[in-house]
Amino acid sequence: MKKYMIQTYGCQMNEHDSEKISWILDGMGYEIANNREESDLIIFNTCAVRKSAEERVLGQLGELKELKRRKPNLILSVCGCMMQREEIREVVLKKHKHVDIIFGTNNIHKLPQLISRHLETGNIIVDINEENREIEENIDANRKYSYKAFVNIMYGCNNFCTYCIVPYTRGRERSREPEKILEEVKLLAENGCKEITLLGQNVNSYGKTLERDFSFADLLKEVNKIDGIERIRFMTSHPKDISDDLINCFSKLDKLCDHLHLPVQSGSNKILKAMNRKYSREDYISKIEKVRKANPDIAITTDIIVGFPGETEEDFQETINLVKEVKYDSAFTFLYSIREGTKAATMENQVPEEVKHERFQRLLDTLYEIGLEKNKKYLGQTVQVLVEEVSKNDENVLNGRTTSGKLVHFPGSKELIGKIANVKIDTVKTFTMEGTLV
Repeated sequence: MKKYMIQTYGCQMNEHDSEKISWILDGMGYEIANNREESDLIIFNTCAVRKSAEERVLGQLGELKELKRRKPNLILSVCGCMMQREEIREVVLKKHKHVDIIFGTNNIHKLPQLISRHLETGNIIVDINEENREIEENIDANRKYSYKAFVNIMYGCNNFCTYCIVPYTRGRERSREPEKILEEVKLLAENGCKEITLLGQNVNSYGKTLERDFSFADLLKEVNKIDGIERIRFMTSHPKDISDDLINCFSKLDKLCDHLHLPVQSGSNKILKAMNRKYSREDYISKIEKVRKANPDIAITTDIIVGFPGETEEDFQETINLVKEVKYDSAFTFLYSIREGTKAATMENQVPEEVKHERFQRLLDTLYEIGLEKNKKYLGQTVQVLVEEVSKNDENVLNGRTTSGKLVHFPGSKELIGKIANVKIDTVKTFTMEGTLV
């Protein structure tokens, strides 16, 4: 029996794509390998959002040249967002001639044919679909977990933020039909899934490409009715598209988790305009206030970019002030990096690296202080935790998350994995909490 490995980089969309690839390979008679040495097929599912991710992939490909020499029948494939960029494909084809198959984000369903063509001809196979295409609904997924699952509700993005490569790698927005989504969620529930995360580059835009009036809030209301599902999450949201109807879902839907990830990127109106974010600082704060009015206990997380072209110390201070005003539970923080092909890459006034790093540290210090303070409110409280796995550091300790997304460690038996447990919080840290079963 042939064996395979998939190395995944990037976001939850990529993780779920890898689950689909795994399902396809299982159907072809492959089984998962324990390591590269025993693999007959190695697939890199790549991310193009940051240059560092691309460099890691190219470095890994270089390391596999020797393995390919010793195992000439090994099939090496690269797919995902990096391969949607012609200039990166050319680098792979020129410098990594031991790669056998290259395919894009819209071609996952064609993997069996691509492998077959390579085996028949011995040639390097490149198959990239640059244009929007109909959504392929006949692909299942090998879910990493049985009790929680990602469900794509739409693909692509129409926003064209000036720093972002996603619209060029994932294409324009396409929404799945709600019936198909609900059918998938119901099947997951029947198989014991308790938590669903609805995925899209901008879930708030869901429904705009449908031939009827059906919004993201409408979809959440329908998913909330499905028996067996106990938690609903979603990401990612764009602030300009979050509607009052969606905000009200946080007070009306009992299964919708009390957590909203709402990327702000910057607290400066000047920088937000340069980023083409299409909202102001004031708009953003107003929506946060509405969300907290709908659910006072909600956890708010965000994305922030430091050092965008033209960012002055005054602009950065506006970001710090916004962080202090909103009081985020946590944030994904990024140093701006140039992505060829985006508008921001050609902008003047690129911020020096040393300035970026100094500001980045100040931002982290601010976020960490606020995050710890937010976590302290959980001390002594009993929270519901979906138990996910055994701790990597102690086999007697379990990890899981609250409805607000907080990571909790507590002693317990692995039989609890996949179940919801009541845990009393005894200790809090900046990123985690510790407790005991009650």
